[in-house]
Amino acid sequence: MADRRQFLKTSLLGASALAMSKPLAAAGSTGTAGKSATVRVASTWDFGIAANQAAWAILDKHGHALDAVEAGVRVPEADLKNHSVGKGGYPDRDGKVTLDASIMDAEGNCGAVAALEHVTHAISVARRVMERTPHVLLAGDGALQFALEQGFEKENLLTPEADQAWHEWLKTARYQPVINSEVRDYGAGKPAALPGGKDNHDTIGMLALDAHGKLAGACTTSGMAWKLHGRVGDSPIIGAGLYVDGEVGGATSTGVGEEVIRNAGSFLVVELMRQGRTPTEACREAVMRIVRKKPKTAKDIQVGFLAMNRDGEVGAWAIQSGFSYAVCDAKNQRALIPSKSVYPA
Repeated sequence: MADRRQFLKTSLLGASALAMSKPLAAAGSTGTAGKSATVRVASTWDFGIAANQAAWAILDKHGHALDAVEAGVRVPEADLKNHSVGKGGYPDRDGKVTLDASIMDAEGNCGAVAALEHVTHAISVARRVMERTPHVLLAGDGALQFALEQGFEKENLLTPEADQAWHEWLKTARYQPVINSEVRDYGAGKPAALPGGKDNHDTIGMLALDAHGKLAGACTTSGMAWKLHGRVGDSPIIGAGLYVDGEVGGATSTGVGEEVIRNAGSFLVVELMRQGRTPTEACREAVMRIVRKKPKTAKDIQVGFLAMNRDGEVGAWAIQSGFSYAVCDAKNQRALIPSKSVYPA
């Protein structure tokens, strides 16, 4: 009888251990998605639609997610009408355009540049850092030196339109970011639109899942207009502006980078998905962490998170309404989805 009880006890313990191990086994150790995964790319803001098209051209031919996200975010980096990413981005208060970018694959390989001047495609420099150096992040003059050594062309990133906007700002030199829009308070009693009338939604973050079941992510920006020279936001900080884990999913962020850095935002989103939350649920909790810590100031800033799990499911959440994200797959090429938010319009 004792032997039978011992046998049952051992069997039950073995069954429990097997059940506990199933989620880990399902997650896999190779960074590949399950059979039901959907090949898909998602990115922040409406300019993500065009970026997604460039990424999809690679994914649709069974190309790799890492190549797709790099190609995708290069589109807004080269768009002179986009004043928050790449060439054409608004400068810092000294009139210098500085770029931040990061890239990461499913195995945890990553590269980044911060405060990079004179090179349009910061994301491609970030990939070179990942693939050709033992480092993760290069900054400032060192990042530029490396880029030039790698054959990137040195150019003036300050366009005439951005230069005009900077000189207009210098009349009052007041720094007061406005939620979701490239609008600044010039001291005339109410915010006034900058020359050109273009919205500046800041960062583009992109996440992709390819036909091989591999995830990758990219994030690039010229940062906040009129920032202090040398200011670095969350975009080039692995775990803040971008994080990818092939066993779980990936996340990226947009908005006030300082708050994302303080909360290791994208890493937090991925870890919440690891615990079983959906991408939307994970993004919401990451946003609420910011709101709960600073309930007074959170009402005046925007932070949004975008996430994709290893099966291609996408979700987002933001502090303020107005954040949107673009999704592209075989069924829908140009979807633009308004994110849910803590505070309504």
